[in-house]
Amino acid sequence: MSAPLSGPPALPVTFRPGRTRAVLLTAAAAVFVAISTVGMLLEPLGPGEKLSFVLTGGLLAGILVTLSRPKVVAADDGVTVVNIAGRRHLEWAEIVQVNLRPGDPWVYLNLSDGTSLPALGIQPGIAKQHAIADAHTLRALVEERSAARSAEHRG
Repeated sequence: MSAPLSGPPALPVTFRPGRTRAVLLTAAAAVFVAISTVGMLLEPLGPGEKLSFVLTGGLLAGILVTLSRPKVVAADDGVTVVNIAGRRHLEWAEIVQVNLRPGDPWVYLNLSDGTSLPALGIQPGIAKQHAIADAHTLRALVEERSAARSAEHRG
């Protein structure tokens, strides 16, 4: 049994779907090795055709590696959300709310400009309880930073 959290963790802290990432990276390696091996073992193929198998394996592995990219990094200067196709740095003041509702595929950050940003680095997928704990931790960090900002403005 683990000890209860005494508060948000020290920064910086990185949230990422570890098990999902491990599965994707393992699959990427397996796909590359399998397709390349098949290409090399096929006797009637010439060097160019064999190279096309290796390149195809590399392309498919690259796609799986890209899918394993998402993470959320909370640091003193704000939160960086790295999704599949992009990266966005947010100041703590920009994050109004951290949401992970039942059935959501990942955390959503409600922002001060009225928009919502998906944060794929925290996703229930394979490890639901871990994702819920990460969402609670990020929410606590946002609330702690909001309280600190409010105290600075009052003082």
